[in-house]
Amino acid sequence: MKLGAFSSSLSVKDIHKSKAFYEHLGFEVFAGDIERKYLIMKNGNALIGLFEGMFENNILTFNPGWDESARPLDEFDDVRTIQKHLKEKGIDLEREADETTKGPASVVLMDPDGNAILIDQHV
Repeated sequence: MKLGAFSSSLSVKDIHKSKAFYEHLGFEVFAGDIERKYLIMKNGNALIGLFEGMFENNILTFNPGWDESARPLDEFDDVRTIQKHLKEKGIDLEREADETTKGPASVVLMDPDGNAILIDQHV
């Protein structure tokens, strides 16, 4: 199963302070809009998302169909294929993709410790 690009989506209290902190660690703004209170920052292949007031806890995020520079991949496992595999393994899903659609969709699940995992396909 190919999950695509990986990033940590962090729930932050002050996006300006968090941006400055991660810039000190060598991250640069890659995407997002600080006025809308979200940024995607990159350091090499490492990606983090900073989100102020959008969700309560941190989330592990995977993007099927994208590499670490948000470039579309020629071959990837569609989120609906991944969802089918997870369901076959008996994994409960918090949110499911509509299996009758194509293109962008997402799935949310929780690991055994309550950590949220977002599989978010944009292509």
